[in-house]
Amino acid sequence: MSGPDGPRPARQRANEERVRSRRSGRRLALASVFEAEFGQRTADAILERHLATEGDPEVAALAREIVANVLAHRDTLDARIAVAAPQYPVVQLARMDRALLRCGLCEVLHSPATPARVAIAEWVELARTYSGEPMRRLMNGVLGRIARESNATRQDTAEAPGGSQWPARTSG
Repeated sequence: MSGPDGPRPARQRANEERVRSRRSGRRLALASVFEAEFGQRTADAILERHLATEGDPEVAALAREIVANVLAHRDTLDARIAVAAPQYPVVQLARMDRALLRCGLCEVLHSPATPARVAIAEWVELARTYSGEPMRRLMNGVLGRIARESNATRQDTAEAPGGSQWPARTSG
C-alpha cells in the first residue's frame, strides 16, 4: 500500500498494525464479557476459547487484561457507573451495554499502556457499532466523567504535602 507521497514508512505500518491488534483485543474481551452475562461459562473461559485460534500475542494480552480486570473489579465498576449515570441502573441495562461499560471503564482505569482519551474513543466507537447512538453518547459521558474524576483525584493526591505522583492509571 502507498500513500500520496509513496510507500508508507514501516513505522506507520507497524503503528497501524498495533491499533488493529488492540481493537481486536477489545472486541474479544467485549465478546467474552457479554457472553458470560448469560451465565453458562465464565468470561475468562470464554476468552480462552476465543484465543485458541488467535495468533497475535498483543490481541491476547489486551483481551486477558480487560477480562481479568472486569472480573476482579466488577462491583467497583458497577458502583462507579451507578454514580456517573444514576438514571441508568446497571442491572437494568441491556447485557451488551453493561459489557461495553464495564470493559471500557476497565481500560480507562486499569490499563496503563493506553491513554484514557484513546481508550474512551475506542470504546465509544465499539458502543456505536454494537449498541447504537444512545449507548455511544452514554459511554462517552460515563467514561469521560470517570476519567476526569480519576485524574482530578490523582492530581489532588500528588499536590498534597507528602503526596506522591501517581501514574496515569493503576493496574490494580
